Amino acid sequence: MSQALVRIAAGWLLGLMLAVAGAIVAVNLVNDTVASPQQPVREYLDALHSGDGGKALGLLRATVPQANAAMLDGTALQTAASRFANVKIGDAEERPRNQVMVPMEYTIDGSRLRTEFMLEKTGTEWLFFNTWAFVPSRLPTVDITVVNASEATVNGVPVNMPNGRNTFAVFYPGEYEASLNGEYFAAPPTRATITGNNVPVAPLNLLTQATEDLKEDVGAKVKEFLDTCAAEAQKQQKLQPDCPFYYASNNTVYDGTIKWSITEYPEISIEPFGGRWVVAPLDGKARVEAVQQNSFTGANFPLNEEVDFSFTTRLDVAGDTIKVTPLLSY
Repeated sequence: MSQALVRIAAGWLLGLMLAVAGAIVAVNLVNDTVASPQQPVREYLDALHSGDGGKALGLLRATVPQANAAMLDGTALQTAASRFANVKIGDAEERPRNQVMVPMEYTIDGSRLRTEFMLEKTGTEWLFFNTWAFVPSRLPTVDITVVNASEATVNGVPVNMPNGRNTFAVFYPGEYEASLNGEYFAAPPTRATITGNNVPVAPLNLLTQATEDLKEDVGAKVKEFLDTCAAEAQKQQKLQPDCPFYYASNNTVYDGTIKWSITEYPEISIEPFGGRWVVAPLDGKARVEAVQQNSFTGANFPLNEEVDFSFTTRLDVAGDTIKVTPLLSY
């Protein structure tokens, strides 16, 4: 009887020891996974990928600076997070004051990058399971400028650019791309990669240029002006019309024989200057044909001359409407 009781007690003791050992293993496993300092980082990254800025901000425990918040939610945030790949979250490294640093390595456009997250132990749950949270911080910002424009596109989202500049609060890590894709003005995209909240970020400068559509439309208006001017000069039978071109002759030119035509239209070049868009001086060639009388011999002979001309214009663009005003000096 006593030996049977001993065997039963030993069995129970072994079972208890195995249960305790299993519980310890389970606690350690939980503390290394769902209760580890890496878990808030995983949840934060999931919030970035889903474009949930509110959840990401709550997890990060970050304050938002005085800046435009267009990048902190939705498509803009998803786009920023979608550009990093090959993510590897490393082991936590101890820091003073119950804090740890969790490293994250990843690639953006093939470049290997690293972000370090600071977390602190905030307590335990159910006596055994650690709880961790990000050390409170402040979101970084990105400055963006654009030449001669009051709007731009950042990570696929249209944004206002008062006086050609703005500052945007952003999450990290991520990549932010600014561009301008208008009908008449455009700027090639430029990117900034944000790896941390205290890493300096160079401003994004959009170098706006006139599009081919604008050059073609301005060219069409210049051509219309010159053709109209040539037709009016011919109608009025003037060698020196109110046009960019003229011809001076010492001979008598017969009315009814004067004909003007444009033989070379100006090339259009549009550049920013002084906060405006300026059309470079317009150079071209015109031909005048007529019958004239020699002042000395009285003989008639043809006039057929090509003359150079040059003039400037004022360009005004409002939305999809452009106005070209020739500026002629006499």
